[in-house]
Amino acid sequence: MLFLRSIMILFLGCITIKINLCFPSIISSLKTLPIDGHFDFEQLHQAAKDFGNIYSVLPSAVLCPKSVSDIATTVKHVWKMGPGSGLTVAARGHGHSLQGQAQAPGGVVINMESLQGLEMQFHTGNFPYVDVSGGELWINILREGLKHGLAPKSWTDYLHLTVGGTLSNAGISGQAFRHGPQISNVHQLEVVTGKGEVVNCSEKQNSDLFYSVLGGLGQFGIITRTRISLEPAPEMVKWIRLLYIDFATFAKDQEKLISGESTFDYIEGFVIINRTGLLNNWRSSFDPQDPVQASKFNSDGRTLFCLELAKYFNRDETDVVSQEIKSSLSLLNHVPSTLFVSEVPYIEFLDRVHISEIKLRSKGLWEVPHPWLNLLIPRSKIQIFAQHVFGNILTDTSNGPVLIYPVNKSKWDNRTSVVLPEEEVFYLVAFLSSAVPSSTGTDGLGHILIQNKRILEFCEIARLGVKQYLPHHSTQREWKAHFGSQWEAFSRRKSSYDPLAILAPGQRIFQKAIPYSQ
Repeated sequence: MLFLRSIMILFLGCITIKINLCFPSIISSLKTLPIDGHFDFEQLHQAAKDFGNIYSVLPSAVLCPKSVSDIATTVKHVWKMGPGSGLTVAARGHGHSLQGQAQAPGGVVINMESLQGLEMQFHTGNFPYVDVSGGELWINILREGLKHGLAPKSWTDYLHLTVGGTLSNAGISGQAFRHGPQISNVHQLEVVTGKGEVVNCSEKQNSDLFYSVLGGLGQFGIITRTRISLEPAPEMVKWIRLLYIDFATFAKDQEKLISGESTFDYIEGFVIINRTGLLNNWRSSFDPQDPVQASKFNSDGRTLFCLELAKYFNRDETDVVSQEIKSSLSLLNHVPSTLFVSEVPYIEFLDRVHISEIKLRSKGLWEVPHPWLNLLIPRSKIQIFAQHVFGNILTDTSNGPVLIYPVNKSKWDNRTSVVLPEEEVFYLVAFLSSAVPSSTGTDGLGHILIQNKRILEFCEIARLGVKQYLPHHSTQREWKAHFGSQWEAFSRRKSSYDPLAILAPGQRIFQKAIPYSQ
């Protein structure tokens, strides 16, 4: 046994030496590429970080492209090196991955934000759209769009993310019940495949690649440009919060609101467990409709469910919209004294999380571990999930918000690579925890990861048919289980568009082979 162990250590050591000896030649070869931008071989630490702050692996180089051609040239170079190099490529947007998905161990990380300088092109008319770089931030599209009186239809809750990043996953927020995710609102893509080919694709042109890339976790190509559907932008938002003490009633009202023609443009919700002075905290941003009764409401030690709604409008529609909202709210079964309303500009509502970010950064609480867990749960199983998790596995929500809201599957295109539960209505449940780096208590990373594991284990044992959103799995066996019947098509697409498994190695779905001898 000792002999075998010694041989194994020697064998692995030789592999490491061989790979390390290859790095100088890899770097030299990258330096010779004819590109408009540049490679950085020194400042690599930023490319080894992400919002999750859990995984960190250094690349060999960071590409700062000035053109799509720079990206294609680099990927094609790696492609031509063949499987023998072991070199991989990862596209990195604003660095908001959670589990190292945009990292490339010993490979090349492409700083997609370097492409932001490419001009946005807005097209007005009956069917408005905008052409933007895959490295552009959604907040910048919003700001520029408002100058034309236009805005995208579907959003994420946080707008300081790149277009290519969210479209590689799905892009979900409270508008998804009506417009679907962001990937349902894209007309066209420009993609650099794993062979270094620049391909334009849409529903009618190279459609298999188009649908592969949307929600494809970066496995089939790098999104370098996209055409996004727009709509007239409103001026203002009525922003509403109200509380429920019973989950079944809360869920019933949410499902009622997303069915048919809803008055509201945004429907979300969140879980509140054992929070002191909840409604008093809301008063800094919202006005209670019944101040006296609201002041008497006690949230201590309770599990509550908040329904969050938004209605978009222009200033000349204020009276009509107020009446519509009043009528719609009268059909709901919330606790009457907990109705809070705010009126804010459209951009302030959409960029609301960034305001919280600024506050957290000022306190040093933003760049901490974020062991988030995002689940898609079939409607028929959400009651079982809520009973077992809220107040049992999860005993308070002090580590971060827990979002919960239903969406309609009919608004999602089943030709994309996204994996969804089988039922027509399913819930997004997002545990958005932040961990205190040095803590070993309930606010520490270890405790939260164990809690996440318990939630996932319950879902599996109870056979709830849950799928992860922004999925993270460690083995291909787990990935096969995640994709289920879609695995064969997903694997076929990988063979077609990235046969050497060059792209997005941080997802840990496919591994590029590293030869042990020349």
